[in-house]
Amino acid sequence: MPIGTRNQTIAGLGTHHIAVQTQDYDASVAFYTGVLGMDKAVEFSSGGRRVALLDIGDGSHLELFEPVPGTSPGGEAEGNVVFHFALATSDIGTALERVREAGMEITVELKTVDLGPLNVSLAFFKGPSGEVVEFFQVNNQTST
Repeated sequence: MPIGTRNQTIAGLGTHHIAVQTQDYDASVAFYTGVLGMDKAVEFSSGGRRVALLDIGDGSHLELFEPVPGTSPGGEAEGNVVFHFALATSDIGTALERVREAGMEITVELKTVDLGPLNVSLAFFKGPSGEVVEFFQVNNQTST
């Protein structure tokens, strides 16, 4: 089934949000809104911690959680089960340069790969809390 085909098993299935446990809440909100251009949809408190739900731009969201009180900021996120998350873009070069200019660590430089019938460009970087983020651009698709 080609990428982009609507799920035929669960109606309306899609990504609503990805939750990230931040190490520095304010820096993370500033990065995702200021550098990547996400809009803050809502900010609220949960268990005494600030939480921001950011609109990525395609109807899905990124949810940022303030660190648990009493934990030390700047360390590796403990118990983080997110391997990485990917953000789609149609201009990966510009997106990667914005991240680089913001001082983020690029862990995989821009490269183009063939994934079967799909040709993509991708790059990885570390976000403000050490989370691994991938930029993913579909260059073309061929029918199989």
